[in-house]
Amino acid sequence: MKKIVLFIALVFASQLCRAAEPKQLLNVAYGSHPRQVLDLHQAASDTPTPVVFYIHGGGWQNGDKKTNPKAFLDKGISVVAINYRYVKNAVEDKIEPPVKAPLEDAARALQFVRSKAAEWNLDKKRIGATGGSAGACSSLWLAFHDDLADPKSDDPVARESTRLYCAAVNGAQVSLDPKELREWMPNYRYGAHAFGLPDIQSLIDHREDVLKWIKEYSPIEHVSKDDPPIGLFYGGEVPVVGSSPKDPTHSGIMGLKLEERLKALGVDVVLVCPGRPDPPYKNSTEYLIDRLLK
Repeated sequence: MKKIVLFIALVFASQLCRAAEPKQLLNVAYGSHPRQVLDLHQAASDTPTPVVFYIHGGGWQNGDKKTNPKAFLDKGISVVAINYRYVKNAVEDKIEPPVKAPLEDAARALQFVRSKAAEWNLDKKRIGATGGSAGACSSLWLAFHDDLADPKSDDPVARESTRLYCAAVNGAQVSLDPKELREWMPNYRYGAHAFGLPDIQSLIDHREDVLKWIKEYSPIEHVSKDDPPIGLFYGGEVPVVGSSPKDPTHSGIMGLKLEERLKALGVDVVLVCPGRPDPPYKNSTEYLIDRLLK
């Protein structure tokens, strides 16, 4: 009898250990399109963990969710990395403007993650977005946009919040408005593809026609005093508003202009870029670990 009880106890204990093992789930579908998939890298923890929500870059035209989550997992922070529809997929499906697909996919993926919080041992509140370039722009759009949750929806995923606890981004485009971008940097030329146009001049020429889209999908247009803490990280040269930097697409000039807007509203913002001595954080990873564990 004792042997039977001991055997049952050992089986039960092994099941508990297996249940406690962190999960790695790859290519989990959050939508019906082949690119609407995400990876979960779950941190080992007895309590719900904070989450880094990673959105890859690539101009919304290429790139992949592959990432190295070790630095976060070692600190007890889980990582979710998403793929999303490219603008070319949006064009194929006649979605207007094309940038609507990658940005709203990011929002839907975030809602999906929150809907899985209990199952995946995640803290719904402490989710910080990150990414580089277009992934950074998407992260800021989520950080600043009003909550896209629909509390009356029959879809439980759609009822989840899209608001963030914080965001830390690298080389972010903060606006898609060619008028203000050209005022900040006369040589700016990125972003027309977001609206299905061939080049920056065509976007300038048709600005009034797509202005409602520019205002909806430019992160800086949604800045408000209730926004979460933001970390902005830029490399390259010292940013000078009005100059023509070597890499205008990822210039810290955009960081300066966004920082100005955020500070005016009292939003917590850290800008790390050339010319700023003694940065409080070395990189976005360090920022996220500090913020998500507070």
